Amino acid sequence: MDKKRFYLKMVAGSLLRRRSRMVTALLAVAVGAAILSGLVTISIDIPRQMAQEFRSYGANLAFIPAGSNGVIGMADYAKARALLPAKNLTGAAPYRYLMVKINEQPFMAAGTVLAEAKKTSPYWLVQGRWPEKPGEALIGREVAETIRLTPGGGFTIQTGGSMEFSVSGIVQTGGGEEAFIFMSLEDFEAMTGSGGVLDSVECSVSLGQAELRSLAETISAAVPAINARLVKRVTDSEGAVLTKLKTLIALVTVIVLLLTMICVATTMMAVVAERRREIGLRKALGADSRSLAMEFLGEGMFLGAAGGLLGALAGFGFAWFVGIRVFNSPVAFSVPLLPLTILASVVVTALACVIPVRNAASVDPVIVLRGE
Repeated sequence: MDKKRFYLKMVAGSLLRRRSRMVTALLAVAVGAAILSGLVTISIDIPRQMAQEFRSYGANLAFIPAGSNGVIGMADYAKARALLPAKNLTGAAPYRYLMVKINEQPFMAAGTVLAEAKKTSPYWLVQGRWPEKPGEALIGREVAETIRLTPGGGFTIQTGGSMEFSVSGIVQTGGGEEAFIFMSLEDFEAMTGSGGVLDSVECSVSLGQAELRSLAETISAAVPAINARLVKRVTDSEGAVLTKLKTLIALVTVIVLLLTMICVATTMMAVVAERRREIGLRKALGADSRSLAMEFLGEGMFLGAAGGLLGALAGFGFAWFVGIRVFNSPVAFSVPLLPLTILASVVVTALACVIPVRNAASVDPVIVLRGE
């Protein structure tokens, strides 16, 4: 029997003879690896998940005119929109604005692509429904209270001429939108008699803050007539939340790994204490401290590898469950995370075995065999 096979046989025999203690250590390593794997999987996938969640808070990227004429041409808008990543784009709502009068009272009218506005502003609370036909408008709560309108009612806008509208719904947001009248871009252009330009565009893109900033710079450079800017109130909040979550995940991971190390170290020290007479006898027969240390270290590393494998698989299940319950979306399995989790578990158990190995190496066969 060669040395490698003999070594493996000794390690396996030692583990089998102390099954209860080793199962405890194995479970500790598996739990630690599961939490490590699960939290790292979540932290890798969490920017995508959080980006999707933050889309419910509105647009995070805006196009504003960069030229002296103060408007965005439709051709420039088309070029800029083509640069938005389709798979990450939730919506892009172009806007035109004009001060109009209803019963001689001034209000701000906004023309937009209503289907896109609904995507970029999912937080709008609409009493009634969104406009579906020409001549329908969505009015803010302040406008409705001022001119005493309800869904289904009608009003006339004066802009030099006049145009009739019916109220499809009333918008409540707690913000400035409540002072606006929203209509389709086609109705707005028909009302004003002009088209082909935009005042601004609100975009909702599921990207992290760094990627979004890079995208804004790319669009501004590629389309000189447009200045692409991040909506700070959304992107800054998203960045702050992500930073805090990642910090919390890092702290929890470190604490769990330390607890795992303590559990494995305690178990291995108990094993060394039980085997003192055996260690003393083997030393008396010529075994050196290095071979004994390698045996104990091999036991620990085997536990680390086995526990790491079990924990990595369980950790993905944990991450998948958290993704479904918290974000209503499963996380993606990262294949490189499997060997990395096993490696981290082996390193943790190897470090945990340092003190027990030293204790085993320091056993004096003379003292032990005398029964002291």
